[in-house]
Amino acid sequence: MKKTLLFCNGLSGSGKSYFIQNTLPAGLFYNLKSMTTRPMRPGESEGKPYFFRSERDFDTTPLVTHLWVNQALWTPGMPKWLYGVPESEVLNHLNQNLVYDVIQPCYTRQMIDWFRQHDLDKKYNFRVAYFLTPDINLETARGRANMPNDTAVRTMNTCIPEDFLDAGIDIDYILKPRDGKLNPRLLAHIKRLQRQR
Repeated sequence: MKKTLLFCNGLSGSGKSYFIQNTLPAGLFYNLKSMTTRPMRPGESEGKPYFFRSERDFDTTPLVTHLWVNQALWTPGMPKWLYGVPESEVLNHLNQNLVYDVIQPCYTRQMIDWFRQHDLDKKYNFRVAYFLTPDINLETARGRANMPNDTAVRTMNTCIPEDFLDAGIDIDYILKPRDGKLNPRLLAHIKRLQRQR
């Protein structure tokens, strides 16, 4: 029986992490971790929630997804804020249901393409959840900023229906967990996965 790869797409502050930590039953999904060049924030540690790496590591590590979040504002001498899920992170957790927390649908597309190129779509069903942007998103983005141009980068990010069209991805579920609005079809799918354990 196929496992599920659940993509949680939405802007920072839309409730993706809260949903993964508080709605998904413990142990039902493995939350794929990215590596990043950004500095640790208070309360973070290696592997929680990221693998903290250098730019050189991004040149040598095989990646499933590759994000350069400050590319539009980058100038020589400035750090590149890179993110990407290492291939080893996926390969080490095959045969589990997986969840990927990501802002823009183009990176969901990268991961789907990687799975198909490696013939792993035979083992996984892909499900795409769209987390609607809360009204307080800009304040949330400012509160999380800890890098040069971070607020500007965050306000440049989009996650709108057109982005899904551009990436060639259908949305399976729409939800707004910060307002307590969960998708009943997604909850039913989660219950089915629990019964299959």
